[in-house]
Amino acid sequence: MISLLLASLLTLMEFNVENLFDCQHDSLKNDTEFLPDGSYHWTRTRYWNKLQKIGKEILAAAEWENDGNGEDYLLPDLVALCEVENDTCLRDLTRRSLLRNAGYEYVMTSSPDLRGIDVALLYSPLSFRLYNNISFRIKPLEGMKPTRDILYAGGILPSGDTLHVYVVHAPSRSGGEKATRPHRMHVARQLCEAIDSLRALSPEASILVAGDFNDYSSNASIKYLIAHGLTEVSAKAIGRNGAKGTYCYRGQWDSLDHIFAAGPILSEFSQSYIFDAPWLLERDEKYNGVKPHRNYIGPSYKNGYSDHLPLIASFKIEE
Repeated sequence: MISLLLASLLTLMEFNVENLFDCQHDSLKNDTEFLPDGSYHWTRTRYWNKLQKIGKEILAAAEWENDGNGEDYLLPDLVALCEVENDTCLRDLTRRSLLRNAGYEYVMTSSPDLRGIDVALLYSPLSFRLYNNISFRIKPLEGMKPTRDILYAGGILPSGDTLHVYVVHAPSRSGGEKATRPHRMHVARQLCEAIDSLRALSPEASILVAGDFNDYSSNASIKYLIAHGLTEVSAKAIGRNGAKGTYCYRGQWDSLDHIFAAGPILSEFSQSYIFDAPWLLERDEKYNGVKPHRNYIGPSYKNGYSDHLPLIASFKIEE
């Protein structure tokens, strides 16, 4: 039996799903690569296969959280998703995939990102009663491409406490890490401004921030967030099957994905880990290790899951 709610535990999953596009052309976006006649040959069969695999990962994470102790499984209460194209994808994921009986609702952004990718938050209304959501538009710096909005969602927990959640997908390193560093710093500053506005109204607000920041913990944007009063609860997260980060580049593991907490919920932090089930990994023949089993490498279809592994954090909420 799968249970959506265990009152004493709140679980958040963050997951960059790697290019979850539908198969329909949006004339306002550069999504032609992910069409049936595009360079990625993105067919409805591949699209539905990917939806099922995302659903499988979320469902399987429940078993890991339970660690096989024989009790009811606990699905993540919140799932922060990066690289989803539109409402169609989220509706199909929550209503027509393996997740159709999980009871998830969702909110998402509609950003000016040129490729049309956005961020979203799945939530269980049994453990997070949504009362507000906002998209914060990022005004590009000079020479910076339009990027993803920051998603804010406010909800009430079963304990009666309010939780504020932000989902971020910062600009990529395409063009070089140094050249694009100001773009990620710009997003970090905009995030902190939004949090400052919240704290001005509610100084003791419980805050969670999750997403793909396209930076590692040692980089300036992450250090900026920490200096601004956010604690990276995922800083020491590793997997059980060899993953030392959510992302592997040329044989080197590290995490571009991060989860932060602030306010009273920080004291309720329990654990954070990387979900690296064996079927999410493949042998890295070149660098003699394992790496995420990706959906694509360039335009070559690998029928995998994602180039990122899911990141999970749990919190013991006192009643």
